[in-house]
Amino acid sequence: MKTKLIILFTVLASSLLAQQPIDTVVIKVGDGSKVIFAIKDKKDLETMKKYNFQKLMDDMIYKLEVRDSSRLNRLSSEFLKKDSAKEVVAKTEEPSVQSNQSISEVRYERKYHGRRTRNTFNIDIGTNNFLSNGSFPNQSSDLYAVRPWGSWYVALNSIYRTQMSRKFFLEWGGGFSWYNFKFQNNQVAVTQDNTGVLFNTDTRNYSFNKSKLTAAFINISAVPVLDFGSNKWKPSFFDGHRSSGFRIGLGPYAGYLLDSYTKQVYTADNKEKKEVHHNDYYLNHLRYGARLQVGFNSVDFFFNYDMNQLFVENKGPKLNAFSFGVTF
Repeated sequence: MKTKLIILFTVLASSLLAQQPIDTVVIKVGDGSKVIFAIKDKKDLETMKKYNFQKLMDDMIYKLEVRDSSRLNRLSSEFLKKDSAKEVVAKTEEPSVQSNQSISEVRYERKYHGRRTRNTFNIDIGTNNFLSNGSFPNQSSDLYAVRPWGSWYVALNSIYRTQMSRKFFLEWGGGFSWYNFKFQNNQVAVTQDNTGVLFNTDTRNYSFNKSKLTAAFINISAVPVLDFGSNKWKPSFFDGHRSSGFRIGLGPYAGYLLDSYTKQVYTADNKEKKEVHHNDYYLNHLRYGARLQVGFNSVDFFFNYDMNQLFVENKGPKLNAFSFGVTF
C-alpha cells in the first residue's frame, strides 16, 4: 500500500482565536508525501523557535522506518531546546482550507538524516591458499604447497555501511588480517638470502609437527552492495541487526604488510619445541585485490583474491593468494 505521510504541526495560542485566518506552509517530500505547518497566530512562531526540529525529524523518520507510530501524534519536551521549558501541542488532523488562507509550497529532494551511515564490527574467518599460474601448487613436488585445513585466514574489520539508494549500499572501512600458510610438508624450512626466499627440507633429526608462514596486513576496502532484503542494516553477530533476503557485493581492497614470520614446531628430546623467525621473506609489502560478498538472511560469505603476487617479482615463486570463509 502506498504510504502517504502527512504531519501537521498546529500551534494553538488561545481557543478565542479559532476564527482567525490560518497561514499554511506545505513542504512536499518526494512524489506522494508532504509536511504541513498551519499557524493560527504568528506569536506562536516564537514558541516554534524553541523546538529542535532536526532532532524531531530524525526521531520521526526512524519511527517510520521501524513501523512504530506510537509517538508520531505528539510533541514531547525531549524535542525542546535546552533554554526552553514550554510544551507545544501537535495535532495530526489536516485542517479544512479556507478561502482566505495564505499557502506557500516548498519542494526539495529527498535527504537522509542521521541514520544514513552505520558502523559495525565484523570478523572474517576462513581458509587461505594461493594459485600458481591459475593452478594450485603440486602437493608432492612444490615445497610451498599448503594444507587447506589449518591454513586459516582471520580478519578483524570496522565497517561503515552507507545507504546510497533504497537497495544500494557502500560498505567501506578498514581492519587487520592474517594469512596463515601451513605447509603440506612439515619439514619445510623457509629462509632468505640475497637471491630471494628459499623453501628447503629441514634435515635436522627431529620429529616435525608443523611448519607455516604467517603474514599480517592492515587493510582498507570499499565494496558496493545490492541488498534485496527488508532490513537496510547489514547483519552482524555483534550488533544484532538481521536482514531477510539476498545481498551481493563486489569491490576493491588494499593492504600493507605489518609483520611476517615463520614457525616450526617439532619434538626433540621428548619435548615439543617451537622456532619463530621474523623477516619479510621478500613478501610484497602492498597487497590489493577484489572482494566478493554474498549473503542471505543472517549469513554472509566472502571471497578475497589478491591481484598482485605474494612475493616480490624474481624473489620467490609466482603465487597469488586468496581466502574465503564466513563473516560474523
